[in-house]
Amino acid sequence: MPLFILAIIIFIIADVLIRMISKRLHDKKLKQERELVLKESLKLDYSREAKTLKRAEVENPKAKILCVDDEEVILSSFRKILVLDGYTVDTVETGQEALGLIQTHHYDFVFTDLKMPEMDGVEVTKSVKHLRPDIDVIIITGYASVETAVETMKYGAMDYVQKPFTEDELLAFTNKAVIKRQDKIQKQLQPKVHITHSPAEEDSSRSEFSIPGGVFISNSHTWVNMNQEGMAKVGMDDFAKKLIGIVEAVELPNLGMNVKAGQPLFTIRQGNKKVSFNSPVSGVVKSINTILKENLEALDVTPYERNWFCAIDTDNIDNEIKELHIGKSAVSLYQKDIEHFKSVMKEILKAEKKGDEYVNENELYIGQLEKLSDMNWEKIVSEFFRR
Repeated sequence: MPLFILAIIIFIIADVLIRMISKRLHDKKLKQERELVLKESLKLDYSREAKTLKRAEVENPKAKILCVDDEEVILSSFRKILVLDGYTVDTVETGQEALGLIQTHHYDFVFTDLKMPEMDGVEVTKSVKHLRPDIDVIIITGYASVETAVETMKYGAMDYVQKPFTEDELLAFTNKAVIKRQDKIQKQLQPKVHITHSPAEEDSSRSEFSIPGGVFISNSHTWVNMNQEGMAKVGMDDFAKKLIGIVEAVELPNLGMNVKAGQPLFTIRQGNKKVSFNSPVSGVVKSINTILKENLEALDVTPYERNWFCAIDTDNIDNEIKELHIGKSAVSLYQKDIEHFKSVMKEILKAEKKGDEYVNENELYIGQLEKLSDMNWEKIVSEFFRR
């Protein structure tokens, strides 16, 4: 074997070993720092904080957690297990103390025991979700109270963890809860609408609704982009795409099809559910976007620009354009429909709430229609996309 090849192999092996040793030393140092956090007694102002408060803070925590349980042995286990894994943990022994803390401190989670004197886990859950709906609540429960723990999800609890638990079980559960919370936050929508001026802006506006400048929006939430020759590219707008969520298939119109405004033009499918969008303009279908049909994930980046569904050679655009919205008028349509959507969803969620998953009826999420029943899916489709 040539010497230079041997030298390269030795260099690669040495580099791997150095990286492994460095990581082990880093992990060892991190563990020692976290163990020290557990041993140190922090000087807290108990009159302002909480009499039973014990706090263990780590740098760059995976999440900030408040645990409340009337058994110190349980709280001690939470601190030891979670802090060593990289979580910042506060513990208190009463629900009243927990509620005081959430009003002055930021937490990602509140873990609360179900059976406690004076204020039980159900009351803690209700109060936390009322005072700080952004905080996720986890119920700590024994086997005999699992049914009650499940019931708390109607009041906003994310999940429950059953005691006694092993170290691995608690870590696995908490890490899963963090992932679930992050996914929820990423999907959360702000009820804001803005006009964009370039396709690149779509990447940075995932949490808000957007409308490109110069694009017309129909009442049924299709968009129209006109050229000087009267050719109109048509697609599904951002309101429809964000609330519908995943698009698994599309049915495009036939080339040469003569369509009237208000007649079905294209259909999107999600499982066995579908939405047929009506044409915003009249004319002859001159082209269809077959590239989009093979790359539906592109709609997740933006439903506008290159992700049109078909192009129509219009024949009555001077009259029909008056029924479309552009600029401030389009923003106004979105704002009105966002408020109406929240109102309709509030009634649907009250009817569909099964106790196994909590959704804040005042919040909007990407893909909010995905878990609706067929009947309520049809209700939303008729209300917003078929008018």
